[in-house]
Amino acid sequence: MALSLTPEQQQLLASLPHTIGSAMAFAGKSGIFGTGKEMFTNSKALLEGMRLYPDNELIRSILPDPQAADRSAEIAEMRATRDWMQSRIRDKQVNSQEKLVDMAVADASEANNLLMTLDPAVAAEYRQWVLGAAEKVAMASSEGGFLGFGGEQFSEGERKLLDQLKNALGVG
Repeated sequence: MALSLTPEQQQLLASLPHTIGSAMAFAGKSGIFGTGKEMFTNSKALLEGMRLYPDNELIRSILPDPQAADRSAEIAEMRATRDWMQSRIRDKQVNSQEKLVDMAVADASEANNLLMTLDPAVAAEYRQWVLGAAEKVAMASSEGGFLGFGGEQFSEGERKLLDQLKNALGVG
């Protein structure tokens, strides 16, 4: 199966995991160190997609190939995705946690409409990958407590966002 996506559609699907991970990291209010830990966890969880879904053409088209000898094309693609995301954030005037959450949910819904046109197995794995990464981000750091002790691992804000994302992606 060959994916036939426009550059805009490819950018949406490539940027969604990062957008969701960022929204989830800021949804928990885990402080600067906790948020940093969650952002690192997001990157790690996203890269895990190659191991978890090695035959998924969509995920392979988004993630860098660890076997590639020449990474210049992949670096250019990652920069293009980053620039596309930054432009989108500016255009949508995302300047708060609430607006980032709104953008993540709206993008998830838009992505779901696109995923519904793809092979159902490919789309299901993409959804699992994105939502699995979001859950790992939520669990990476506890919220509340004092100096990293106590608090809750999966905050109410994170649960609410995960439910919104599941709904937008047509899962559960």
